[in-house]
Amino acid sequence: MNLDLFTRHSEYEWEIAPRGAMRVPARIFGSEELIREMDQKVYEQVTNVATLPGIVKAAYAMPDAHWGYGFPIGGVAAFDPDQGGVVSAGGVGFDISCGVRTILLNLTVDDILAHQKELAEMLACTIPAGVGSTGKLRLGSGEMDDMLAGGARWAVGRGYGSKQDLERIEEQGMIADARPDEVSAQAKKRQRDEMGTLGSGNHYLEIQQVADVYDAATAELYGLRLGDVVLSIHCGSRGLGHQIGTEFLKEMAKSAGRYGLVLPDRELACSPINSPHGQSYLGAMRAAINCALANRQILTHLTRQVFERLLPRARLELLYDVSHNTCKVEEHQVDGRPQRLYIHRKGATRAYGPGHPDIPIELRQAGQPVLIGGTMGTESYILAGSRGSEAKAFSSACHGAGRSMSRRTASKRYRGRQVIDELAGRGILIRSPSSRGVAEEAPGAYKDVSAVVEATEAAGLARKVARVEPLVCIKG
Repeated sequence: MNLDLFTRHSEYEWEIAPRGAMRVPARIFGSEELIREMDQKVYEQVTNVATLPGIVKAAYAMPDAHWGYGFPIGGVAAFDPDQGGVVSAGGVGFDISCGVRTILLNLTVDDILAHQKELAEMLACTIPAGVGSTGKLRLGSGEMDDMLAGGARWAVGRGYGSKQDLERIEEQGMIADARPDEVSAQAKKRQRDEMGTLGSGNHYLEIQQVADVYDAATAELYGLRLGDVVLSIHCGSRGLGHQIGTEFLKEMAKSAGRYGLVLPDRELACSPINSPHGQSYLGAMRAAINCALANRQILTHLTRQVFERLLPRARLELLYDVSHNTCKVEEHQVDGRPQRLYIHRKGATRAYGPGHPDIPIELRQAGQPVLIGGTMGTESYILAGSRGSEAKAFSSACHGAGRSMSRRTASKRYRGRQVIDELAGRGILIRSPSSRGVAEEAPGAYKDVSAVVEATEAAGLARKVARVEPLVCIKG
């Protein structure tokens, strides 16, 4: 992007002043290099978001931002329901509640290397992955509704994990006010056989070694030690979330005129929060959040079964589970007073700072764990929410590296088998049912995650705690 389009507020914060129909400024976080490398669509989309009714303070884009549907991926926006604020399906995304769960294994790198190939094979055989993958669990209509209402709590009640897990999951494993009755029969049909599956695209299950610690006190509180290993699961609400997004985007676009909404882009289809359409979407979206939380809980159970067979002394304990495609009601300070706002985070992670009451009590003094995925051949990061992050962007941070080229371009430039062989030469074992899928997710198709994380920390959105590197990666 052309830097002349912005007013530079600091080394890592850039602003676009309101113009035309913009109701508030747009702000993008990132280094000069990251901003230059962003595609022009990020500029167009974040300024379009700034035109929506009821938006508060500014429209934001994180350092990993790139073009998305309606909102940029990496987009954050808050809306006041009492000022005509809207909810946008494009501001949440199709993979509703896609997120990352990181699990402490209580093992060392040497423990994993002694069984690395066996672990890779057993995990690949146990964790269904790829387009159209199905699991062993098949839900009838009654159980489907129970799952959509109960989330990870439903899964634990079915024997997939323990109540202790729920303490380390966002919303304690279940978001309130889900409406399974607002989820279509087609969406439920698509999900009937997909519980406990990883899916495709950038989703993964990865064993990672703790390679660097930046904040020793917080790392100790989080249970992270140099040379230990963790396991991260990145996935979401599968076919159900995609179907909900597809259906409500169409419905919101058709009904926009009824509410007097003039959209700069059809992809920004939305409905007033307090309208019947807005409430219907929120109920269905919350059901999809619960679906994703239940899905990651079942995947955790399947992973534990693998370790019980191969490394029974491992203790798989959750560090945290947080989503990055949601719209949630949160209380934030606006002009010195608390307000209940609907916070859209699309490809952005909630990052509450130290002391926030929604952080598990044993982690509260350090701030919320912020789990940042890299690529299957690069490092990932564990951050902590910063004290000043609320004022910066409603306690939000980046969610990953962010794509630098489309999947189509990547599949033409890279060959899956070659990528797998090159990573194996570096000691990283990849297992995937799709060679094309590996090519699409080649490390070179993404931005430098370290540069994204450095910008995130420098901007005051979150602070670095630890860097982890992949040893085994199960890809969709």
